[in-house]
Amino acid sequence: MTLLSSRPPRPVEPGLLSRALEVAGRLANDATDVITATAGRGAHPSTLDSPFDWVTDTDRILERHTRRVLTAEFPGIPVVGHEFGADHGADVAEYRWVVDSVDGTANYVAGVPWCAYSLALVDAAGPVVGVVADPYRAQIYAAARGRGARANGKPIQLTDRCVTAGALVCTELARTGPWPGMGGFIERAAAAHAGVRVLGSAALSIAQVALGHAAAAVLHSYHEWDVAGSVAMAIEAGAVVLDKHGEDTALPTDGLLVAAPGVADEVLGWWQETAG
Repeated sequence: MTLLSSRPPRPVEPGLLSRALEVAGRLANDATDVITATAGRGAHPSTLDSPFDWVTDTDRILERHTRRVLTAEFPGIPVVGHEFGADHGADVAEYRWVVDSVDGTANYVAGVPWCAYSLALVDAAGPVVGVVADPYRAQIYAAARGRGARANGKPIQLTDRCVTAGALVCTELARTGPWPGMGGFIERAAAAHAGVRVLGSAALSIAQVALGHAAAAVLHSYHEWDVAGSVAMAIEAGAVVLDKHGEDTALPTDGLLVAAPGVADEVLGWWQETAG
């Protein structure tokens, strides 16, 4: 039986938590305004590897804005971002900010209303503060270590479930397409009468677990900036966070499973059986 995290929470100075939540929330609101006002503008594929590997003016503008604000408000804490990489010393700093200004850029470019702005403060134990903006649903999700998770200021707490039948499980494509074993995973879920959804935003996939809309989310591969904000939310809401081997790790290096505790073992079994 998989248990909730037994990791003792690493203490964080309360003033830093409060200030980080406030500034991250402000930036998420800024991002919501920009994303909803600019959807579909100024985009082109960033490489020849995939026609869906998009980069937009919005990605760059929002990340620059985020970096400017964070540098001014938290001097000495480096920033790691999707568009402009890592500040010097980010790999050894006590804390680092990680940001993806538009997670789900292909959806944003196409006008599909499913993308997110994700920002998190991270230390060696995992996310300290996480904020995710869901612009098209006018939702700001926020969480801080030991302080719970909220959606537009209202507390959220994951409702556990003991069966996967009738539930949704989210996953995402790898950069080059289906991940190894993905077809088998979908078939295994279907045999258990669960539905798999591939919606195009890792941040929002994990958020659906915390919100109780999905039983689990499986990411065969991911970038820290995509998920750190929503992982903070999921942990504080009561979800289990595991790697592909079932190890309890907040931001694992070998895949990511976020699940309601009562179904974590079952979904992990599907993943292990089909992904080898």
